[in-house]
Amino acid sequence: MRVLCVGDVMLDNFVYGKTNRLSPEAPVPVLLEQQCSSMLGGVGNVVANLRSLGCRTSLVGVVGMDADGDTVRECLDKLAAGHEGVFSLAGYRTTVKTRYVAGRQHLLRVDNEEVLHVSDEMLAELLSYVQSQLAEVDMVLVSDYGKGLFDARFTPELIACCKRAGVPVIVDPKKIDYTLYSGATLVKPNRKEFEGVTGRKFDPASPDFVKEAVAAGREVCHRYGVENLLVTLSEYGMLYIPGDENRRYRLIPTEAKEVYDVSGAGDTSLATLGASIAAGAPMEQAMKIANAASGIVVGKLGTACVTCDELKRKLANKTESAVLTVDEAVKLVAELREKGMTIGFTNGCFDILHPGHLSSFDRARALCDVLFVGLNSDESVRRLKGPSRPVNNQQARAAMLTALKSVDYVVIFEEDSALPLLEKLRPDVIAKEGYPLDKWRGGRFVQSYGGKAVVLPRVEGFSTTSIVEKINS
Repeated sequence: MRVLCVGDVMLDNFVYGKTNRLSPEAPVPVLLEQQCSSMLGGVGNVVANLRSLGCRTSLVGVVGMDADGDTVRECLDKLAAGHEGVFSLAGYRTTVKTRYVAGRQHLLRVDNEEVLHVSDEMLAELLSYVQSQLAEVDMVLVSDYGKGLFDARFTPELIACCKRAGVPVIVDPKKIDYTLYSGATLVKPNRKEFEGVTGRKFDPASPDFVKEAVAAGREVCHRYGVENLLVTLSEYGMLYIPGDENRRYRLIPTEAKEVYDVSGAGDTSLATLGASIAAGAPMEQAMKIANAASGIVVGKLGTACVTCDELKRKLANKTESAVLTVDEAVKLVAELREKGMTIGFTNGCFDILHPGHLSSFDRARALCDVLFVGLNSDESVRRLKGPSRPVNNQQARAAMLTALKSVDYVVIFEEDSALPLLEKLRPDVIAKEGYPLDKWRGGRFVQSYGGKAVVLPRVEGFSTTSIVEKINS
């Protein structure tokens, strides 16, 4: 699909590190900087998510004539996204948000921004570029962050151009006055924004919430000429309110189980919803896909994107603690390491889970931010344990492992030793019970490049072999 994104352009900087002491100068933590990264924020994050999903997309917006504006274009080039519609404005400073993060904890956000004042001439150029693209696009996404671009001169004409071309428009709003968004196919406020435009407070836990919200939402649609609303409700899910009383509303629950970072989650939702509708998905299906995408991205650190493979796993009811191929695991480790996260590893056959295993997983997980478990394949177990093993096949063993809170990802390997997998993943920490270091090749390998090898204490009285022998006897 081809999606055109129009909106407020930002640059998101992240400074990752660790903190283990307070400053002697003030009661604040000292962050030991380990990693810095820059990525697209605002409408740029919508573009990044669309590219991650495989859509063709380009961006329309305004940056300053500064180094940060150049970085925005460089980021778009890396995504292979078009930026011919990104205009530079003299005297304007590109909006930059810098977040300082220790582990998974945000410490501080520093914003450098100013309200955008665009001349009539530049607005005419922006609209002209949009019009030149409409014959080739399936959807237009409008990302209004309230930075000045979407005023009474630009916004109504933008939407009118799209309607004349027969291209649907989805708006992520910031304004309370929806007169600006008149004619939009769908407007996607969050709960706070919905309360602002309706002038009412809503309690999603109330038994009358849906009835009251739908009535208020339809009133907004009629008053402002908006076709549909989609209200995002955080932990309460999403509520679709069609302006047409003959069409039914939809309420779906949230997908997020663990929330580490909400940065850019609305952008992911907008991108996925727009791409789904552009591809012909009915509204309820598009909502489920967007909801699943939001549930994935809030479990990541930073301004993150969702991939088609992640969505497929999520929609197939697989947990976030997924079973990965070796190549998938290598890619994921690289992404996590870029965000300053500590990668942990343990491995084994784990044929019949018992309290000894659970203790090892819990102890290993306490040493890292993300725990990968290497799992011997069925053929590997047979070579190591004999023809009667494993009792449970590799799919069943992997499913049991991914159900544990302490296990984040499982990687099945075919070799008898986990060493080839370790050479590819190169974890920061490896932890395993019962192996002294002089007989533990994997532990010595991790130490060889500066990693940590931890010998875990054994919980006596438990072993898979003894359990199998007891069953047989």
